[in-house]
Amino acid sequence: MNWLTLVAAGIVEVAWALSIKPTENFTRPLPTLLCIVLCLGAVYLLSRAMNTIPVGTAYAVFTGIGAVGTITVGVLVNKDPLTAGRVAALALIVGGVMLARATA
Repeated sequence: MNWLTLVAAGIVEVAWALSIKPTENFTRPLPTLLCIVLCLGAVYLLSRAMNTIPVGTAYAVFTGIGAVGTITVGVLVNKDPLTAGRVAALALIVGGVMLARATA
């Protein structure tokens, strides 16, 4: 169950990361409030997952999901460039997360 909580934390982290830009440097109240709520939600879920998953493993998986998810949404929704270097970086992150999960 804690692995599912950790995946949920990573997904909320993606939403949080994507919610930062619309705050326009935290000058827009409603987007800023949403950003803060998402941040707190991600950290809360991460802390719950750490009840049974080692801290280092949980954080590595959490940030890996966040990085891969944010880049993926950026490419698909925001039309961010997808270069060979970014694909290689994503592959390394996914491989690292899988190795962290397999050896936890």
